[in-house]
Amino acid sequence: MKKVVIGKVYRHFKGNYYFVENVAYDSENQERMVVYKPLYDREDGKYIWVRPEKMFLEEIPERPDNVTGQKHRFELCEDFRNNYLE
Repeated sequence: MKKVVIGKVYRHFKGNYYFVENVAYDSENQERMVVYKPLYDREDGKYIWVRPEKMFLEEIPERPDNVTGQKHRFELCEDFRNNYLE
């Protein structure tokens, strides 16, 4: 299975961008969890989100709200140039 890259930007299949801050581990089962935050204004934008890495990187079925045409829920944006670690 692929692993997320800490410190990089990922695009969600609905079109928004998120910054991966870190990877954490579930205390009960040691499952890898992605710690990320939105890079756009939203009402709950001050929150930091956590999602199982397996779900973060999972393939998604064809669906009408997949505006990007992506194969996976989140995909790495190689062309993002901003440094969000500073």
